[in-house]
Amino acid sequence: MAYRIDEKECVGCGACIAVCPMGCIKLNDNGKAEIDETICISCGSCKATCQFDAPIEG
Repeated sequence: MAYRIDEKECVGCGACIAVCPMGCIKLNDNGKAEIDETICISCGSCKATCQFDAPIEG
């Protein structure tokens, strides 16, 4: 199951973008991270890196 970002928790710091091995995370127009779930391999790197618990399984 791919990860997605809880926009309420995301502060747009970009830490998850830097560690994603698939390059599937980008900032959206609201300045929040967004994961392309069709590319995500559910490795958990974003979850492990995020200090704000924004990446969630789902």
